[in-house]
Amino acid sequence: MAPLLDICDLRVSFGSAEAVRGINLQLDEGEVLGLVGESGSGKSATALAILGLLGPAAKVTGQMVWCGSTGSDGMERALAENSRSALEIAGLDLLQQPVEVLRRLRGREIAMIFQEPMTALNPVMTIGRQVAECAQAHQSSWTGRDAKRRAMAALEAVAIPEAARRYDDYPHQFSGGQRQRILIAMALINRPRLLIADEPTTALDVTVQAQILALLAQLQREYGLAMLFISHDLAVVGQVADRVAVMRAGQIVETGRVREVLTRPQHEYTRSLLAAVPTLRTDREQPLAMIK
Repeated sequence: MAPLLDICDLRVSFGSAEAVRGINLQLDEGEVLGLVGESGSGKSATALAILGLLGPAAKVTGQMVWCGSTGSDGMERALAENSRSALEIAGLDLLQQPVEVLRRLRGREIAMIFQEPMTALNPVMTIGRQVAECAQAHQSSWTGRDAKRRAMAALEAVAIPEAARRYDDYPHQFSGGQRQRILIAMALINRPRLLIADEPTTALDVTVQAQILALLAQLQREYGLAMLFISHDLAVVGQVADRVAVMRAGQIVETGRVREVLTRPQHEYTRSLLAAVPTLRTDREQPLAMIK
């Protein structure tokens, strides 16, 4: 598989606090890479750095090459508007791009599903309008009718019941699992090449979590997406990922094929993460392992 995103020596700091400390990651086209670690390990900071969403308080250094731009009509148009040559498209370093280029990249080439669906959705806008707005932001020639048709198709693709009837409903009228499906529809409406899923099942119960994971796996195969799946749960990542990177205190401590890491972890921290998760074989008379 060809590389899609190549991250080299990424560092993110907020004042004197360094949240991400020189990580290297490569994500191939069509691959699902799991990024795992406890809360505060730097997973979300890494994801937000990819999209340039950390804000002025963050200092971000390193290199983040978007290798997949050459074949993207959308990105070619975006760069053409900024007078960039076709040669420059081939090795686009996201950290060196102006905000105008990143704005066109977000949602069109790289999309993100945020952690909490209730706070990620605008409570005073109907869900249909919010999904349609994602399409119109990158298709300026579309009419409102075009955007509504595309939004309806996106909602149906993520199995929102009676999508046509509920198009004008508000976020509070949906369950947590349905709101998460709406966020997925918003992320995928423009058929991005990379989907970043930042702990998309954290706020959901186990049954709904399984449904969302199955939906993401189905859509990933159907659309041929590359996906960066962020979680604190190795068991969840084991269900969806091809490879896994284990992150601790802003550094990658172990990477490998997901089966190898789950069955033969090499780093003590990875072993601690696995031991801290209860299973049907866990001795309930003994305390769970502590993260070291």
